[in-house]
Parts: sequence; C-alpha cells; structure tokens
Amino acid sequence: MNKLIIDAANDSIFLMIIKNHNIYNISHENSKTNYEKLTILIYDFLKSKGLNLKEIASLYVNRGPGSFAGIRNSLSIVKAMHFIQKIDYYCYSLKDFKDENDIKHENIPNLCEKFKVKKNLINPIYLS
Repeated sequence: MNKLIIDAANDSIFLMIIKNHNIYNISHENSKTNYEKLTILIYDFLKSKGLNLKEIASLYVNRGPGSFAGIRNSLSIVKAMHFIQKIDYYCYSLKDFKDENDIKHENIPNLCEKFKVKKNLINPIYLS
C-alpha cells in the first residue's frame, strides 16, 4: 500500500512516498514556478521511485495554515488525482494533532488514523 504525502503549505514544497517499508522524500523551492509545475514534480518523483499514480493507495495533503498558493494548488491537484484515479485522500493540519510532540511526515498516515481525520474532505486554513 503506497502512500503519497504532499506539503506545499510551508517554506518549501515537500513530497514523501511511503512504499512498503521504505520512505523517500524530496523538497523543492516554494516558488510560483514550482507551484505551476507541481503536478510534474509529483509525477517525476513517483517515476524516480518506480511508481505511477495507479499504484498510490492514499494521498495526504497539508491543508494549512500556510501559503495560500501552495495550499490551493496542492488541494486542487489532490482533488484531480482523486477524480481521475479514485484515490482516497486525507487533508490534515498539524493543528489536528494537537497532543503530539514529535510530528514527522512519515507519521502523518498513522496520525490521521489516530485522530480520525476524515477522508475525502477539504477544509483549508490560509494565513491572512
């Protein structure tokens, strides 16, 4: 069961693949150019690890708080991936995990389950 984590709400665009018991990640500059090609960055990252979108079982996307452009673009892409491939997605916020001390990206799937983050629901939190 392969999982893809997308976090474009912060200072960089962060992508993580959890494939079996292996964890791969990459980050890119948080810039307008990279937001415009976020889909390409995701597909290239999947391809570099021998995966395609059909092999992703779950998507996890940071819904903020953070950058309006990063959140908007990442949520749009996740909705499109869900629409095309029927992949379940979880829109989390670090605020959802209020009682956790050491939050790491690789723990996001387990934290979403523990804190009962609803799947296929988007409720973004933008910084003003």
